[in-house]
Amino acid sequence: MQQLQLTQEWDKTFPKSEKVNHSKVTFQNRYGIMLAADLYVPKQADDKLAAVAVSGPFGAVKEQCAGLYAQTLAERVFLTIAFDPSFTGESGGEPRYIASPDINTEDFLAAVDFLVTNPKVDAERVGILGICGWGGMAVNAAALDPRIKATVSSTMYDIAQCETEGYFGSENTAEQRWAKKRQLAELRTRDFAAGQNTTGAGLPDSVPDEAPQFLKDYVAYYKHRGQHPRSLNGSALWSFTGKQSFLNQPLLCWASEIETPVLLIHGENAHSRYFSETAFEKMTGRKVVGESAQEGNKEMLIIPGAVHCDLYDNLDVIPFDKIESFYKESMK
Repeated sequence: MQQLQLTQEWDKTFPKSEKVNHSKVTFQNRYGIMLAADLYVPKQADDKLAAVAVSGPFGAVKEQCAGLYAQTLAERVFLTIAFDPSFTGESGGEPRYIASPDINTEDFLAAVDFLVTNPKVDAERVGILGICGWGGMAVNAAALDPRIKATVSSTMYDIAQCETEGYFGSENTAEQRWAKKRQLAELRTRDFAAGQNTTGAGLPDSVPDEAPQFLKDYVAYYKHRGQHPRSLNGSALWSFTGKQSFLNQPLLCWASEIETPVLLIHGENAHSRYFSETAFEKMTGRKVVGESAQEGNKEMLIIPGAVHCDLYDNLDVIPFDKIESFYKESMK
């Protein structure tokens, strides 16, 4: 069994709460990769608790947004874990700094394994929460595992849609996809010959005034207020070929068969809002643009005026009251 080197001191990008107990835990996914997580348990709780597993954003670590969400929900009397996905952060997996629609969906299912077998948890009240790119993984996991009783996706990215179509469909032709696949195949050959993966340049420390606002927001978070040394988005270590499998493995193709409740949260002014709109349409058959909506047990909540990164760490914007009530109602 792989032994992980876990940091024991508090190294989060948010203050430690006095209302919860915190500890480090590990668990294995079905590929044998050991995952590292922060466990948050409310101090004022005696009975078995409802539980939530949290991960994201894509390229972040549990010491950032995921931990903030997990700790805040623990303050509201949920047992929670925030985990690092395979190949990233303190979790295991080689080579480093890659992603997979299958393995990363499995990471959520492994987190559910850990929670439903925890003696402090009511196994019939387990949910998941995915932020940004892990919002798409969360919806995919919900389509696969009936043990997940409720799912929240916050400021969601569908990484598969983004990779296959480009932003806003800007690369959505067979010719463009084939060109991208050819480039990745050529890079794989060079990487194999060199014996190492080529990694990206990552986010700059600053951007010019004419840069897109969402890029400015990413830089402001990952390089400044939310900076963490293990975050891939901050340290620029993503493998170029690491997302290759997203090009022909769609994440949300079975979203229409999710029977359990799903809450999609997105900012009104987020560049990524269309990912949640598309997911809602796939789950319900109802097309919604720019407004909150509900169809059966599927709900899309639009936060007025908010942009993508507001839902990372802005406590005045993240609707924790709504998230709490959604989980409590969905996991009675």
